[in-house]
Amino acid sequence: MPLWLAAGGVIRGWALAAGGRAADGIAVIRRGLADYRATGAELFSPYFLALLADAHGRADQAAIGLSLLADALDGVERTGVRWIEAELHRLRGELLLALPDPDQPEAEACFRQALAVAGDQGARLWELRAATSLARLWRDQDRCAQANDLLAPVYGWFTEGFDTADLKDAKALLDELG
Repeated sequence: MPLWLAAGGVIRGWALAAGGRAADGIAVIRRGLADYRATGAELFSPYFLALLADAHGRADQAAIGLSLLADALDGVERTGVRWIEAELHRLRGELLLALPDPDQPEAEACFRQALAVAGDQGARLWELRAATSLARLWRDQDRCAQANDLLAPVYGWFTEGFDTADLKDAKALLDELG
């Protein structure tokens, strides 16, 4: 059970961070990640690093989050376990935009990479998230028609789950792009 306790600790820490307690969440995630690694398991390490990177982003520590994502992407390359790869690229783009001096061109490249990986994998949720992130960036650059043309068909693939956060976020952006 140590593996599942550790994994639960990571998820609990991310929930704390997402709920507005980023510093507490980061500490809990770090402890859970250390416990997870102590079991010798690796499968979820890139995902857990992504959750930790997201928590650091919520704590206005995007640079730390970017370093963690570099480690996560190295883990993907090392293990060949690629189920989370698209989301890692997307999150990297979001953190690049959260830097004091946002890097929009590199963020766009990350979102495009996330779209490509998700498309190759047929990972519709990751593709929706990447399309939403890229569409939001384009909206902010006054490229609204392009943003709508990207996001609308991806959103249109879904036939259920419209009460989930990702689909609500995409729908709100589409309504704004109108």
